[in-house]
Amino acid sequence: MRADARRNRERIVASALDLFAARGCAVGMDDIARDAGLGVGTLYRHFPDRRALVEEIAVSALARFRDRIAEVRERDVPRWDVLALAVEHCAGEPFALIKSLAGDGPAPPERLALQAEVDALLEEVAADAQGEGSVRRDIGPAEVIEIVSMAVCRPGARAGDPVTRVVLDGLRARP
Repeated sequence: MRADARRNRERIVASALDLFAARGCAVGMDDIARDAGLGVGTLYRHFPDRRALVEEIAVSALARFRDRIAEVRERDVPRWDVLALAVEHCAGEPFALIKSLAGDGPAPPERLALQAEVDALLEEVAADAQGEGSVRRDIGPAEVIEIVSMAVCRPGARAGDPVTRVVLDGLRARP
């Protein structure tokens, strides 16, 4: 791919990420092209339809998330802090959009593999947090992640918003 075409593609994806994170799923392709400073024809040359663009965003967001959690998990920090960091990171990503894709037909193998990898990593973090006594043990690690996902994979989710705070408070182990 030519350098200018690669830059245009990166501008499209960056603009789409920003707009989806700020305004949710209702962002139009024209809005994305305009925000990227490109014509809509350039956008469609790179992404033949909205789903192709969203899939690229999904894969990119999941890969960043996986890498960030894996990096923090290697540090000697309480597992609750790793879980809280995961929540904070998710709040800045368009995961509500990604989650909505799950019902829109078959997912590409790359996204499915990344999602499975992220889920396994987060379940390990939840299990470790339960082992250290910071997360309640009356629900399994997979359910902990499912509950956290419901809080952060919704439009407008933020790390400190009331819904997210209540969910995290409910998951904390009590002395």
